[in-house]
Amino acid sequence: MSRPGTPYDNAIMEKFWNDFKVEWWDKQHSYTLKEAIEAIKAGIDYFNLMRRSETINGHTPEDFRNMTIYNGKSA
Repeated sequence: MSRPGTPYDNAIMEKFWNDFKVEWWDKQHSYTLKEAIEAIKAGIDYFNLMRRSETINGHTPEDFRNMTIYNGKSA
């Protein structure tokens, strides 16, 4: 949660959950707990491993993280 007067503390996580709900969850038809768990796992994998983002120069979050860690710099 954000500190009082600083609404942007949580902006990154709020954006992720918004994208997750709009782009992933609304397309799933999970009716059981097991199906919901599997859909969430698949969605997290999709957003971290496959979905490319313009805000990180067209890379996936995993690619961007690896470039930053192993090269010591961002793309």
